[in-house]
Amino acid sequence: MSGQPQTRQRKGYGGLSGDSDNGESVHEIVPVRSASGSDSRSAVSEPRGYGSGRPVPQRFSRSRYTESTRFALIVASILFILALAFRFYKINHPDQVVFDEVHFGKFAAYYIKREYYFDVHPPLAKMLLGAAGWFVGFDGDFEFATIGDSYSVHHVPYIGIRSLGAFLGSLTVPIVFAIMKESGYPTAIAAFSSLLVLLDNAHVAQTRLILLDAALVFFMALSLLAYIKFRKLRYREYTPRWWAWMFATGTFLACTLGCKMVGLFTFLTIGTAVIVDLWQLLDIKKGLSMDQFWRHFAARALGLILWPAIIYLSFFWIHFKVLKYSGTGDSFMSPQFQETLAGNELLLNSQEIRYYDTVTIKHKDTKVFLHSHIDKYPLRYDDGRISSQGQQVTGYPHNDTNNHWQIIPTKALPATGRGRLVRHGDQVQLLHVKTQTFLLTHDVASPLMPTNQEFTTYEPDETNSRYAETLFTIDVLEALDGEPWKSKSGHFRLTHVQTKVHLWTHAKPLPDWAYKQQEINGNKAVQDRSTTWFVENIITDEPDDESKNQTVVVEQKPVKHRNFFKKFFELQMLMLSHNAGLTASHPYASNPINWPFLMHGISFWTENDKKEQIYLIGNVASWWLCTLAISVLIGIFAADALARRRAVDPIPDDIRHRLINNAGFFVTAWAFHYFPFYLMNRQLFLHHYLPAHLASALVAGAVLNFIVTESIEFPISYATASAPTTRHPRTHTDIGSKAWTFVLSYALLLLGVYLYIAPLTYGAPSLDGDQVNRRRLLSSWTLHFQAKDHETNIPGAERTRLQKQLAQPNKDPAEPREGPRLWTDTADNRAWDAYHAKNARQKEISELPVKQEAELAKLRVETGKAGKKTLNAAEKFRKA
Repeated sequence: MSGQPQTRQRKGYGGLSGDSDNGESVHEIVPVRSASGSDSRSAVSEPRGYGSGRPVPQRFSRSRYTESTRFALIVASILFILALAFRFYKINHPDQVVFDEVHFGKFAAYYIKREYYFDVHPPLAKMLLGAAGWFVGFDGDFEFATIGDSYSVHHVPYIGIRSLGAFLGSLTVPIVFAIMKESGYPTAIAAFSSLLVLLDNAHVAQTRLILLDAALVFFMALSLLAYIKFRKLRYREYTPRWWAWMFATGTFLACTLGCKMVGLFTFLTIGTAVIVDLWQLLDIKKGLSMDQFWRHFAARALGLILWPAIIYLSFFWIHFKVLKYSGTGDSFMSPQFQETLAGNELLLNSQEIRYYDTVTIKHKDTKVFLHSHIDKYPLRYDDGRISSQGQQVTGYPHNDTNNHWQIIPTKALPATGRGRLVRHGDQVQLLHVKTQTFLLTHDVASPLMPTNQEFTTYEPDETNSRYAETLFTIDVLEALDGEPWKSKSGHFRLTHVQTKVHLWTHAKPLPDWAYKQQEINGNKAVQDRSTTWFVENIITDEPDDESKNQTVVVEQKPVKHRNFFKKFFELQMLMLSHNAGLTASHPYASNPINWPFLMHGISFWTENDKKEQIYLIGNVASWWLCTLAISVLIGIFAADALARRRAVDPIPDDIRHRLINNAGFFVTAWAFHYFPFYLMNRQLFLHHYLPAHLASALVAGAVLNFIVTESIEFPISYATASAPTTRHPRTHTDIGSKAWTFVLSYALLLLGVYLYIAPLTYGAPSLDGDQVNRRRLLSSWTLHFQAKDHETNIPGAERTRLQKQLAQPNKDPAEPREGPRLWTDTADNRAWDAYHAKNARQKEISELPVKQEAELAKLRVETGKAGKKTLNAAEKFRKA
């Protein structure tokens, strides 16, 4: 860069778009040398809509057409058509359920059947899939039960549902192009960033299936584009276009969050840019009064906080309105929520509980019954602690008479009437019917958790000395004082009166002395949601003629209504808690450190008979370049900062401002969509990096522009006659023919790598073991149907001959087939191994040397009968 004529700006701030808006800044207009080596003038005539319209010298004619709006539209259209072609190619293959289609296809079906379900993601993307299914005539009856289930056999219009994601994924490509163009980059640079997404195998594989990420990435890209458009109107504040693009940004942000909770990272990206914007407006040099500043603040709060919140809430309002029937998600919700669903079991079977009813009590989370049996706790546990040797109280998952408990009052009751109902806040005793002992907890450590109390039972003596230890309070959740306790819907905590601990259980089983049943103990955590229980059934009623409380199917009750915000916040808390609870191991889970380098992929689908597979992995030419670009940009920032500390100015101010405020915005988006995953303990997969990869593609374009040219497009904001940008001449970027050559050459490289990995992306055509091995570009990729090491040494012609031989029936069973195994994943291999071993053994025995035969004959003569028996045995062995 040094030594070449440049456009310099001595002072000024660029903002997000990179324009200088400091009224005191001055441009020094000098020739700009393009990447092709020719000089061009940096100042040109002001087009309509920019500045005051005063004439300035014409720009270099060769780049005039390539940077025209018409040419940009042609390029964007070509990119869109190519994106459609790559994403819709073989969209009908496979005609089977693939990877997470088993979940999201099922959720789409629930919208069509209007049955309530629960999922950890917000509903927008799934509602769009449901709408697509309804539009193409899907009736919702297909269950998406397991990966590999056939769509064709069950007549599911899956192509129409998949087409939604493919179309949104295709639209994302021209949106990336528009982001770069609106940010002031040349057409070639915008096309380069778009190609990094267009020709990426991971984006293609993820967007052509019934999944959520196509909508997520689409709305994320729209959010970035809309905010850049809004930022470019900062000199035309409060105009209709300014308001429109701000509200559009808020709308797209809400849609991004409405697809997946990781859409919050896009909120953080835009929110950080807005905070920087407001901080600059607060500067007294901007000339704004505090009233004007608060007006700006209120406008942004309205358009980028309040409006997105309303849109986000509307998704759930529609979600609740559509899913009005009882479904698979009922059990996740509170009883009050479940009673808002038509046909829910709580509306059918929930009955009031009376004293002296015999009931079964079930834990809400682990679904085990409160259980007791005559066996005692051992005197000493494995860690040396001493127990009470009382009767065991455990959690048991099956129906059993040892699950029966009778509710005993602790107060006088009327002879009849509703005074005999058990109510919220009542103190009761629980009598174990089978052993006639009372439930009790005391200050003795539980078997597995020394910090929690042991639960046991107590047979009352004449003095009833332990009566106080058998008293428990019925604490019905979300109930008013005196509200009746009900079966099914009356979720409650059983709180010990004396020690205030709650009845609790967990999934870890007790040792053999308790038959591996779950431990029951007293939990001191008052707010622990896992201490929730409910009455599953009323076994027998108290002997009262007025009582008709037995839990049987009764006439359906009217659906209850519940405040929308209560339902919304309940679902939000469940989504967050269950999302964080997805910690189980998965064979294709990976760590975030591996994602930018494509160390691991995901096996989406396999077909053993045809040796076909879909393996989610990115285009290494795209992902590695993007990772390199981020490293280069951070290095540029660091080197420039160090140089400026020593009074060296290696980068002109205008270029630095554009690099920091625009490329810096892109790298901020990448960081917010990547680094938060390091803080998560849940399952993580490669597809979580797709939004960050899109942001890194924008960074790659910005870095390439910095390398190939020393000029910038200025201004790119929409100015007014009084805006600071009108005081400076307009400049244009001319990247030259060498940059176009690089972009087209790298596009060919991207295409070559894409096509090479394409059989893993589309699941067709099938690959043999050698072909799979060659596409395993990194040893960490876990592909199916790989050839073994010794198989890779077999020449291609010999391999073909052996494959044909093995494909034909063996006419002579005694004739061994040649060659090693050719496959690694089917039962045929084991059969071939056994058959080949048997033939090899027969061949070895049949070729015994003549000398050994002579020795056997001599042995027969010398040893008589014994020798004859031995020889006969050897002969039998040979013939075998």
